[in-house]
Amino acid sequence: MPIKYKEAQDIRRIACELVKTLKLEHIQLDNVGFLRSHGSSSRGTIARCHALSKPLQLGMNRKAFYTIEMISEKFDKMPEDEKIKVIIHELMHIPKSFGGGFKHHDFVSRRNVEKMFEIFRNSK
Repeated sequence: MPIKYKEAQDIRRIACELVKTLKLEHIQLDNVGFLRSHGSSSRGTIARCHALSKPLQLGMNRKAFYTIEMISEKFDKMPEDEKIKVIIHELMHIPKSFGGGFKHHDFVSRRNVEKMFEIFRNSK
């Protein structure tokens, strides 16, 4: 069965609040898509961050673009706080250069996500 994708406005709304609260000003939300996928056979993956690579950007004469995909079968069952942590995790993969690259898991770690989540939670 092929994977099906739907736009996820609910995830976008949460991401917008996170970007503002956590001062992630480098994230250009107009150039980030948010999707919910159904039908993935991925086992341990809850979400993915995709990027438009530099060669594609140049070939398409387009600026960087990122897509954050939530795998519905896993993500939708999670408690709300855990969903927010997953969204924070995926946003943290987007580098300050917003150029099509990724920050890796040496930076996007459970510890750093928890720190960001605490900042977010304490701002409420």
